[in-house]
Parts: sequence; structure tokens; C-alpha cells
Amino acid sequence: MDQSHIRNFCIIAHIDHGKSTLADRFLELTGTVRPQEMKAQHMDQMELERERGITIKGKAVTMYHQAPGGQTYQLNLIDTPGHVDFSYEVSRALASCQGALLVVDASQGIEAQTIAHALVALQHDLVLIPVVNKVDLPQAEPKRVAGEMQQMFGFKEEEVLFVSAKEGTGAREILDAVVSRVSPPPGDPAAALRTLVFDSVYNSYKGIIAYVRVADGQVSRNDKIQVMSTGKTAEIVEIGVFSPAPRPADILTTGQVGYIATGFKDVRECSVGDTLTSGGRPAQKALPGYQPLKSMVFAGLYPSEGENYANLRTALEKLQLNDASLTMEPESSNALGFGFRCGFLGLMHLDIVQERLEREYDLDLVVTAPSVAYQVVMQDGQTVRVDNPSKLPNVGEIDEIQEPILNLTIVVPNRYIGAIMELMHSRRAEFKRMEYIQGLGARTAVQNAPAVTRQAPTDAPQSGEGQSRVVMEYAMPLAEMLADFYNQLKSRTQGYASLDYTFEGYQAAPLVKVDILVNHQPVEALSMILHKDRAVSMGRMLVEKLRSSIPRQMFEVPIQAAIGSRVIARETVRAMRKDVLAKCYGGDITRKRKLLEKQKEGKKRMKMVGQVEVPQEAFLSLLKIGAEE
Repeated sequence: MDQSHIRNFCIIAHIDHGKSTLADRFLELTGTVRPQEMKAQHMDQMELERERGITIKGKAVTMYHQAPGGQTYQLNLIDTPGHVDFSYEVSRALASCQGALLVVDASQGIEAQTIAHALVALQHDLVLIPVVNKVDLPQAEPKRVAGEMQQMFGFKEEEVLFVSAKEGTGAREILDAVVSRVSPPPGDPAAALRTLVFDSVYNSYKGIIAYVRVADGQVSRNDKIQVMSTGKTAEIVEIGVFSPAPRPADILTTGQVGYIATGFKDVRECSVGDTLTSGGRPAQKALPGYQPLKSMVFAGLYPSEGENYANLRTALEKLQLNDASLTMEPESSNALGFGFRCGFLGLMHLDIVQERLEREYDLDLVVTAPSVAYQVVMQDGQTVRVDNPSKLPNVGEIDEIQEPILNLTIVVPNRYIGAIMELMHSRRAEFKRMEYIQGLGARTAVQNAPAVTRQAPTDAPQSGEGQSRVVMEYAMPLAEMLADFYNQLKSRTQGYASLDYTFEGYQAAPLVKVDILVNHQPVEALSMILHKDRAVSMGRMLVEKLRSSIPRQMFEVPIQAAIGSRVIARETVRAMRKDVLAKCYGGDITRKRKLLEKQKEGKKRMKMVGQVEVPQEAFLSLLKIGAEE
């Protein structure tokens, strides 16, 4: 295929705005999938994606479209996820394209991820094609939503396209717009081969299958390839394109998107962001890869049965190949045994990884309570990153503890402003700015007010009067998001609020480490780093929960929450009492007293040498305590 007749584009949108359905119509329209093989969400092949109705992994497909002039073009589409936790997938897809369809629901309008994805696309210098979807719905307001897109992103009125992805009306016009507005991919067909690996999967027979975009040169199935980061070489097992199932091909040329079955069996030999080149004529300079994202949320993954530890390691390594944002390192716990400390991009990412491990690799897992990574500035000026409370240095060596801060963007109807402000105040969030989004026919929004002092205007349109919505921006500690924040946001706004966030940096805060002591012995697995204002209430809640979870012993067991040497909460598990007087039917009282004194001394000695094991059931009962607070 001539390079000038290739177009690489992706679809970006908020979750559930119709990306996968629109991709289905493209597959039908171009004849890529036969009608008898077509099914809803055709590109979402993962069982979990079809169950939840969301896209988790970006998917590539090669289509052939005949433009109005009669010329046939090769269109390489990458369907991207919409949830904020999978924004890394979106950024990788954008780096492989020259254009993007910005899809917005005609009934819901612009949402938080719409804004976030559009800004990332503009940073990559992509051509944005605005699309208003679901125009066939009875409650659709396509003109209003088009006006919102013009106001927010500066599109011209004639640039906005209208489509019903469900019925297919307007889909052909979108493909024509991709051909006319998006430029062909750059690259030199005569140069040495350079292909960028934007995703990869592991196959038992073909080894690592790298999903690639050919930046320079061409590759055929008889070539030998070399990984530029490691220097490893291999004979190509197979090359091909996606339609959308893998379809073998003889050659991939500059600008094309496809796959290369490398034959590598070690998952570390070819990773996302690597550059593949020809083994016979290697390129001199690798392509710029992807900026690795720092994990935001950390949790421990442990097998419920200790003998499955090796299986868990293998499963995590293979999943890491398919999900480059997942990090892992071994750790052990007295309560749970051997496992891994894993890093995730968010709570949804954690949930999806857990589900995939249990389904795809047949594992039964125990997941500890999620936590965040803190930066600890020591007295000598050194900065230490702590992602596990048990690794926090001694208080005397610490100068300050810094917590991660997020920039939150919340899009919500204006009638919920008060509920949002109340929620954010309770989560230690700092208000930054507010702006009204309005479509055609709505009153004037506060566009010219200073960003920091912008407030709701007295004549702001109410619900039903232009359907005014507001974009609110806050800075909030990441730790506050872990304690049921998303559910609270949805319940207080009746499900209308949408959320997007980006990592801003670290900020010093009055944080303390709360230790849990069982029988005066600290249990490191239960330690937590908390804001000092919440430490006492959380400590009290922890010990109350543990008192009902730890089985009674033959001696009294104190359970304490402490900050350093100061105990802030205490509960006691009462001792079981053996009836030593049962054999005494009568006789002198001194005989009974002697037996009771002997029992008392025995309990005293037992308490000094006795060990109390925290059972796994007690540990698991604490995992969701933050959400219950």
C-alpha cells in the first residue's frame, strides 16, 4: 500500500459514549468483518470487557475504505479505553496515530475524560475530528453538545460531524473526513527498519507477539529482527495485520500497524516502548518510547494457598507484558505469607488486574487494603519513597512526610455544586477554579473572570435552561480517594458527575504512622499512615474491629493503636476462664482459694510467654474499613 494512502487514527471519548459501537459500524461499512460474524462490541474480545461494557485494552484493526474519488485507503484504527485508570493505554495509542475522533454523547455532553483525552491528543499534535454520537436518542441535544465542543475546544461549526453509531447513519462521512483531514504517516521507506512496540501479548507457541507501528523501512516474514534496547535477535515467526483478528501478511511497510511474532519466550526480552530493527541492517537510533507512568495505588497480592506463590509470579510477569503500567516486587507478611507488592494506576486498575489474574490464570487471591506512596524527607536532606507503612523510618530521623496530590476535574450539572463542595471539603481538597460549559442558546458563562476567583454568576442558567454544567477543579490528596470517594461522588450527584485526575506532585502534610499492637507486639501488616486529624478515629475503629475478629485466648489480650509511644485507642479480648472449681463439691474455702491463686499465677506466666497469632480472617475484615468510615 502506498504510504500516501494510509491513515492512522484512534477514537477517544469518555467511558460509555459509544466508541466500541462506532468501531463496529466502521467494521461493517468497510466489509472488514462479514455480517454473519458480526457481534456487538466486536473489538472487545476480553470476557471481562464484554461483561462490564467497557474497553480495558486498546485494540488495533486495519480497514480498507473507498473515498468519494474512487481511491481506496488503508485505515488503521486503534480503539481506546475511556476510564481514567487506563489513560496510559490512550497515551500509547495517540503516539501511534496522526488523527483522533473526539466522540461525545449527544445526551450527556462533554465529560471529564473528554477534556483530558483531548488535551493529551493536542499535546501529540494530532488532528481532532469532533463527532457528536447517539443523535437518534429521544433525549439527544446534538446542537447544544456541538455548541459545547465549539466553546471548549474551539472547533468551527462546519467541522462537527453527527452520527448514530447504533444505526450507522453518518459513519461513512466520518471515514471520508479521516481521509481528507488526517495526514499520511511520516517515515522513510528506504531507511533502516524501525518499528515501535505499542503493545504485546504472550503466546505459548509463537512467544511474545509485539503490536507495532512501522516508523521507517519495511519488514517481511523471512527477516531477522533485533530489539534495540537489549540487543537480542530472533527469527520472525509470523507477521500480519489485524482485521480485527490477526491475519498473516508477507510484508509490513512504513506507516502500517500490525504485529510481529518474535518467538521470544522470556517476557523481559521485548517490552512495550521498545524499538525493533532489522538484524541484518540495524538502525542507529531507537525511536522515543513511552514515558513510564508512576504507580498511584499500591496493594499486596497474596495467594490464598502458599504453594501457588510460583504460579502467581508467572501470572504477574505475563500480565505485566500485556499491561506495562503494572509494577511488582516480592514481599512477605506474617499474616498472609509470601506475595507481591504491586503498583496500579488507580482502584479500577487494581480491580481489573485482580479479576484477570483470577479468571485467566485460575488463581485464588487475597488483596490487602490499597495504600499510596509517600515521600519522606530525612533530617540529612535525603528523600526516601515509602509505599508500605512498615518501611517508614524512625520518627526521630524524619524531617517531613509528603503525600501525593491529584489535580481533579469534575464535570457536573450546576445544581450539584453545593454537594460537590461539601464532599471535597470533607476530603481535605483545595478549590482551584470553576467554569460553566454551555451550548447554543444558553446565557453567557463566566469566561473572562480570573481562573482562581471565578464564581457562579447570579444569572447562571438553571437545569432545563440551556442545561448548564460546570467544570470544577480541585487539588486533593490521593489517599482521600481510596476511602470510597468515587461512590460518594456518584451518590451525591445521582450519577451525573464525571471525574478525571492527573498527578500534580508531592506536598508536605502532618502525617503520622499508626501502629497496631496485639498483646504489646506490633503487627506490621496492619500499620497505616494517616493524617493526624483522622488518626484517633481510625485507630479506634481498627481496634474495635480486631477485638471481634481475634479469637479468645486463655489469657487477656490487649489490642492497642499507638502513634509512636502514645496509645490512642485500646480494646481487650477477655480471657477464656477454665472452671478449676468444678471438682470442688464442698470442703474448706481455703482449698478453692488455693486453686484460684494457682490459676491466676498460670495466666500471668502464660501472658508473659504466650504468642497471639492474628488470623487471616481478622486481617481480611480490616481491608475495607476505610470505606466504612
